Amino acid sequence: MSSLFLRTLREDPADAELPGHKLLVRAGYIRRAAPGVYTWLPLGLKVLGKVETIVREEMAAIGSQELSFPALLPKEPYEATNRWTEYGDNLFRVTDRKGAEMLLGPTHEEMFCLAVKDMYGSYKDLPLLLFQIQTKYRDEARPRAGVLRGREFIMKDSYSFDVDAAGLQQAYDAHRRAYIKIFDRLGFEYVIVHADSGAMGGSASEEFLAVSPNGEDTFVRDASGYAANVEAVQVPQAPPVEVTAGPAHVEDTPDTPTIETLVAALNADHPRTDGREWGAADTLKNVLVMLAHPADEEHPQGWREPLAIGVPGDREVDAKRLEVQVAPAEVEAFEEKDFASHPTLTKGYIGPGVLGSGGSSAIRYLLDPSIAEGSAWVTGADEHGRHVIDLVHGRDFTADGTIQAAEVRDGDPSPTGSGTLTLARGIEMGHIFQLGTMYAEALGLKVLDENGKLVTVTMGSYGVGVTRAVGVIAEDNHDEVGLTWPRAIAPFDVHIVAAGKGEEIFAAADDLAAQLQARGLDVVYDDRAGKVSPGVKFKDAELIGVPTILVVGKKLADGVVELKDRRTGEQRDVPVTEAAEAVLAEVRAEPV
Repeated sequence: MSSLFLRTLREDPADAELPGHKLLVRAGYIRRAAPGVYTWLPLGLKVLGKVETIVREEMAAIGSQELSFPALLPKEPYEATNRWTEYGDNLFRVTDRKGAEMLLGPTHEEMFCLAVKDMYGSYKDLPLLLFQIQTKYRDEARPRAGVLRGREFIMKDSYSFDVDAAGLQQAYDAHRRAYIKIFDRLGFEYVIVHADSGAMGGSASEEFLAVSPNGEDTFVRDASGYAANVEAVQVPQAPPVEVTAGPAHVEDTPDTPTIETLVAALNADHPRTDGREWGAADTLKNVLVMLAHPADEEHPQGWREPLAIGVPGDREVDAKRLEVQVAPAEVEAFEEKDFASHPTLTKGYIGPGVLGSGGSSAIRYLLDPSIAEGSAWVTGADEHGRHVIDLVHGRDFTADGTIQAAEVRDGDPSPTGSGTLTLARGIEMGHIFQLGTMYAEALGLKVLDENGKLVTVTMGSYGVGVTRAVGVIAEDNHDEVGLTWPRAIAPFDVHIVAAGKGEEIFAAADDLAAQLQARGLDVVYDDRAGKVSPGVKFKDAELIGVPTILVVGKKLADGVVELKDRRTGEQRDVPVTEAAEAVLAEVRAEPV
């Protein structure tokens, strides 16, 4: 450690939010270079390399071959698949000195597709599995949590190429098994959830989420084993109900622009005839947003469209669920200028009367599927200070369709019918897609089948966040004083601490380091002398988090050294003559 390029910190970095992020910086694994961009220092690079090795081994085990594309890519393939525009502001675009537009690769489906098209032309060449471990670039609006969500990151992306859906299913299943092995070896808790394909397109899609209270993704699960990202939860359409409400009637409800004020006014001035109190779930809330659509042939500059979403008043519109439903459009706020453009809208009192294809505003109107035909609601009367009571869906108003955009809650009925849903949070670590022929069609990837007929190749896409894995493992493996790496990805097998000033202590530590290295172990040896106290050395060893710590100190006079398990805190004295074998036994006892 006297020559290791390392500087540990005693204070948390100001820009770090999560415990693992703080410790990766403090322990000298990474350093921030710019927002969402990090330098990997020697310790961090060793851990990163071990994650890559695990990924490579499991990819090789299913017969996938590694290659590497450039990060700087031409524009044309991404125009062919329309992702040059669909990625929007998330894409890093550059122009070379000759004026040619290029991009920094956010993902490489197009390049893999073109490589196979260039080299293969027969069904006999398939099936084929290819992968790379490559740096990706996405201009995240809100990079956060260190390497968990950055603008530059390393990802393993692999792709399968088959002549039919049966072959694709086999490749998908092989990757699914490989991912289970990868994440089992990396050693954190994870769950496999049904997911939405998003901008990637395709059909079948599953995410591997690391379970974490600090995760950005919310997922649900039920007693049957069903699990899904909230964006992929499909709330079933409520069946029609018998109409029991009388005619709809408009009532004065002054100063009630919010659900809370409306419910209070209803209970005070318009009590129900059945004796039950009004609640937020009795109201229909109509939420307005603007959709910013990307450019197309008809709209070279893109275009904006207003959208109204009707949800029960006790629910909010979930931004992520909505974004998935309207992609590739982006969701923007409905601003004062937008109200000015639609004078029939009464802010705070908007009802279905002015919405939908038949309404005076002509704003597209979509309902949450939980709103059953025949159900009665309290909602805006499109007049300031007035609401309509007993407005029945299907009798008094209709919508242009439904949308899966309302928030999903803990305790909601499961779509499978198996009890209720439980919500949890996680961090996306892997995503597997059955892409089908979308990219192959756009780029002309075809092969001759056994009958000499050209057929479009069907593809799968499979990603693993490699840099993100380091962040996830750090979040999952630490205590109040430092990191506690699993042995499979720890930067070293053993951390030797020479704790004292006597020459005999350093001589014994030198000898143990040499013995362990000769036995093939990776050793970090704190040989710092002079002003570095044993206390500082112990704190650094705990902060860095190597699973086995060997302390050569005062007990050497009695012929023993101290062996400590960093993860459990257990420690024991062993004779110095047996120390090397004791360390070797600990290391070899754990599979990597």
